Amino acid sequence: MSRRCAITGKGVMSGNNVSHAHNKTRRRFLPNLQKTSMLSDVLGQSLSMRVSVHGIRTVEKAGGIDAFLIGTPDRNLPTAAIRLKRRILKAKEAAAA
Repeated sequence: MSRRCAITGKGVMSGNNVSHAHNKTRRRFLPNLQKTSMLSDVLGQSLSMRVSVHGIRTVEKAGGIDAFLIGTPDRNLPTAAIRLKRRILKAKEAAAA
């Protein structure tokens, strides 16, 4: 399982630990991923995914997972989120018809 946010695409970064003597050793910065379920109003079901805390806050600010995905351009989303966005748009069109 990759350490990547399903919504924002935030992943592992690398850098240095720097000691008081200024010795540098490599280290990894891991994203704060949480397994959470978000309720989709359009699909009528909860979606379970691994999302960073930053991603959870962003979704809540946008007004839910549906509003966040519809309002975000495809180039800023990972492939799993694009597939979910297409499912939501398809269900929304079916409900409008």
